[in-house]
Amino acid sequence: MNLDWEKLRLFELVAEAGSFTEAARRLHMSQPALSRQIGALEEQIGAKLFHRHARGLAMTHEGEQLRSATHDMQDRLERTRQAIDASRDRPTGEIRLTTTVSFGSTWLARQLGDFLDFYPDITVNLMLSDYDVDLAKREADVAIRFHPPLQSELVQKSLVGIRHFLCASNEYLAKHGVPKTVDDLRQHRLIAYGDTAPDSLKGINWALELGIEGTARTAALTINNSHGVLQAVESGAGIAALPSYLIRFSGRVRVVLPEVDGPVFRTFFTYPVELRRSLRVAALRDFLVERMVPANLDIDRYALNA
Repeated sequence: MNLDWEKLRLFELVAEAGSFTEAARRLHMSQPALSRQIGALEEQIGAKLFHRHARGLAMTHEGEQLRSATHDMQDRLERTRQAIDASRDRPTGEIRLTTTVSFGSTWLARQLGDFLDFYPDITVNLMLSDYDVDLAKREADVAIRFHPPLQSELVQKSLVGIRHFLCASNEYLAKHGVPKTVDDLRQHRLIAYGDTAPDSLKGINWALELGIEGTARTAALTINNSHGVLQAVESGAGIAALPSYLIRFSGRVRVVLPEVDGPVFRTFFTYPVELRRSLRVAALRDFLVERMVPANLDIDRYALNA
């Protein structure tokens, strides 16, 4: 049953005034019109809300139940109004932020504590998925994406590019040798994201096609999550292409073939146009612009190859 908000507002005012006459005076409307509105509400609910007597009105049991609910609702609406007013002056409220599983669960998660220290009135709901959450349908508020937004109605702010490198563990290299050329990769186990990578991440398996024409190399192990690929590399399972932020996060993998330039994935902070003036979104955007820089995300490929 969908109750009419306007009729509930009128009911609350009648209950507060204690009579139709006084409520009608405060509302600047006729008493018969107000009585008809309350009568329509009673018909919709299927119960009488007021007993009429010589000195005015008394609420029925059902009326008292409804008054309790509408009073709570009024309080919540007032608190919401006050929160909205406060948010015009300082960043407050919840941000639902979505990004890929590997980036969000490693580098980004380690930064958000500082963000919350800077903005204690903001709460962050971090939603991790390698598939795009639909911002236009408000499944999330903002996103950090590794490709330009596919929906034209979204605002985008370009962030730092993320480089990829071939990596292996020292244990794997001690057992299988260090590849000296791209052609040597034929003799090594390769780990890849797999065919289930979403369209925006298809280039993540570039190592399978590196230096060859025609049929790509076959991965010995595929894992449908970059963080999982990192775990496999750390354990000595093989060689994989990893983004620089995961290499920094790990500290346990070594760059091989450092002269090879892997792809650079452009990153974007994106959100619906209706949030363009949101102070909390602006605060997060500016924080990410400051933090997502090469000094915090990139690596020295030759230093890690030592």
